[in-house]
Amino acid sequence: MKQRKRPLSPHLQVYRLPLTAVVSVTHRMTGVLLAAGLILFVMSLAIIQDGNSSFNAMQQFIQQPFAKTALWLMVYALFFHLCHGVRHLIWDAGEGYDKLLMNYYIILELFASIAMTFISFLFVNLGI
Repeated sequence: MKQRKRPLSPHLQVYRLPLTAVVSVTHRMTGVLLAAGLILFVMSLAIIQDGNSSFNAMQQFIQQPFAKTALWLMVYALFFHLCHGVRHLIWDAGEGYDKLLMNYYIILELFASIAMTFISFLFVNLGI
């Protein structure tokens, strides 16, 4: 029996996802990250309430560069998830389905989430 050479369907390495799809996947990933972060937050509260030595140990852990970076990534994930959720509210209202407008909203939500993270960073580090 002779085998035919059929074309393969596009693979992720060949097919380029539209910007809306990339942001949609990122929105889902930040949701999972926020859920994991909430679990870690509740665990840290349980550790802290155990007493003064536990509180000091948690403070020392949070001051580590890796922990600080992870916390700020969580803050960014929160703001990105929030901004994308606002865009979904706009879609629920029946607006913003034009392709150019969709891409504009994506850029807007990326800049807004970065700006909110930066402003939060200033509030925390400068004590504003």
